[in-house]
Amino acid sequence: MTIIYAIIMFCLLIFIHELGHFMAAKACGVKVNEFALGMGPALFKKQKGETLYALRAIPIGGYCAMEGEDEESDDARAFNNKPAWKKAIIVVAGAAMNLILCIIVLIIIALYTGTVTTTIDQVTDGGPAAKAGIRSGDEIVAIDSKPVDEWTDIIEGIGAAKGQVEVQVNRQGQDLTLTSELSKSDDGTNRQVIGIVPMRQHNVGTAIVTGTANTWNMTKMMGTTLKQLFTGEVSTKELTGPVGIVYAVNDTAKYGFVYLLYLTALISLNLAIVNMLPLPALDGGRLLFIIVRKITGKAITDEMEGKIHFVGIMLLFALMIYVTWNDIVRFIVPIFN
Repeated sequence: MTIIYAIIMFCLLIFIHELGHFMAAKACGVKVNEFALGMGPALFKKQKGETLYALRAIPIGGYCAMEGEDEESDDARAFNNKPAWKKAIIVVAGAAMNLILCIIVLIIIALYTGTVTTTIDQVTDGGPAAKAGIRSGDEIVAIDSKPVDEWTDIIEGIGAAKGQVEVQVNRQGQDLTLTSELSKSDDGTNRQVIGIVPMRQHNVGTAIVTGTANTWNMTKMMGTTLKQLFTGEVSTKELTGPVGIVYAVNDTAKYGFVYLLYLTALISLNLAIVNMLPLPALDGGRLLFIIVRKITGKAITDEMEGKIHFVGIMLLFALMIYVTWNDIVRFIVPIFN
């Protein structure tokens, strides 16, 4: 099942990415020679109009092959003969679709699990909060006189307290200040807790806000990781390829479908961000060439750009081999030791 989950995830993310390029190309009047899911020999193919649609044997990768994408073409509908703004839309569309997928998945998760509020749903019987007089339905407005906007503020406030904590609540329009003792959590983390569980909202509006905010937070986290990779703070040995993702799917699946959805959103956003890096063969590199060539005119030909992207592809393959080898050493070799 792990392999099936991983294949479905790969295919979904790649299909969405290439579909973005495909739809943008069609909308901009560019001739698409082939739209393929997977790599290697074709298992199924069908010619419809000017485009060959193919399902290929290896479920990793895919492509939207446009006329004049990496070579010069005299066709008026070729990619190389379109204005720069249309080329930019087509190039960015793949990453945009992965970003949109990430947001949609995180909205679905927020709608399913509910958005955490600052209102208390449950109070542990006999716990510190119950002894302090805190009740279900109380809305926490401050911890130790520090206003709270979300549940994480409450967790941080309780975690920073010493011995006891003052909890300011709103109970049916009345503001109360209650003092609660602290206890340790029984989940092995040794966190300070008072025995309360938050109420969750299940509505579309809140889910949209939460899903979008979570996407932004995830983007900032990935930006920090990329910065650490380039500065050497994080080793390239920490990079994960297809083998590592399969193991991540295996580890995640045991926690339930919601966690698999979250992993899907994470990888989709990762695909969007990495693809927009200004490196040859990546969408970001192609966008950079579009901008440079718009400024410099004919100083760089289609053939020259195509050769540079080809070198970039070779380097990406080399990186993929390196990352896959690291995954094998990290995940598979220990099984036989």
